[in-house]
Amino acid sequence: MTDKSRHIWEGWTAGDFIEALQPQLDMIMAGQSWRKPLKTRTELEAWCRDSQPYYKESIPEVVQFFAHRYEIRE
Repeated sequence: MTDKSRHIWEGWTAGDFIEALQPQLDMIMAGQSWRKPLKTRTELEAWCRDSQPYYKESIPEVVQFFAHRYEIRE
């Protein structure tokens, strides 16, 4: 299970990053965006890293949460 309470950066927790990314990623994965739905964990990790506010390093808890939510296995 994902630890959403882990502090990541300057008061931001993993849960805060998830909350910031979720609306946009929901649209992408539902096919309601110009971007095609993400199919691999590598694509998901790159998208999260590039799209999350302020912090541009991969956050394992964020990637794990979304991989589980959208059933991305690879």
